[in-house]
Amino acid sequence: MSKYLGSVCKLCRREGEKLFLKGQRCDSPKCSFERRSYPPGQHGQKLPKIKDYGRQLRTKQKSKRIYSILEKPFKNYYTKAAQQKGVVRENLLTLLERRLDNVIYRLGFANSRLQARQLVTHNHFLVNGKRVNIPSYLIQLGDVIQTREKSRNVAVIQEALERSEHRGTPDWLELDKEKQEGVVRTFPNVEQLAIDLQTQLIVELYSK
Repeated sequence: MSKYLGSVCKLCRREGEKLFLKGQRCDSPKCSFERRSYPPGQHGQKLPKIKDYGRQLRTKQKSKRIYSILEKPFKNYYTKAAQQKGVVRENLLTLLERRLDNVIYRLGFANSRLQARQLVTHNHFLVNGKRVNIPSYLIQLGDVIQTREKSRNVAVIQEALERSEHRGTPDWLELDKEKQEGVVRTFPNVEQLAIDLQTQLIVELYSK
């Protein structure tokens, strides 16, 4: 399983905004973006002119970094979204949100999607009573996601649940904090997602 091994703080600086890739660190004075909000590298403080292709590329890169996905699987999501009925850009966002690691993060069991990905691969969660350790697993309507009995007192999960109260739970998910259990009520739509992504630019990029 491939994954990005570099500094995730540089990714936020490259995109020019906080992507909240390191959980609570992003809300602290230690956040690299707070100290250096310009792109990394010796030419980072220069402001280059961005044309249409540049905007499309940056939107795609930003999307990949938010969901911690590399190029090949991201393009596969786009291909699948294009084959489905409906609006491609909305289908793409829905597929990305349905990833198990993202749902774990949205429910508040993790402080970031990267942390959620690690918790999933370490077998801390069940889907409909069965162990699932694949971060890219696509949840379905009515699926029940819960922590394993042995994992309910894991400090990282407990801390994340406490910190997630200010973030809230999306309308398309239902959380029982006491049972550490979440239910997928509906699939998310664009209006329910608090993400500033112009996904139409991604469609234009891949349509060339």
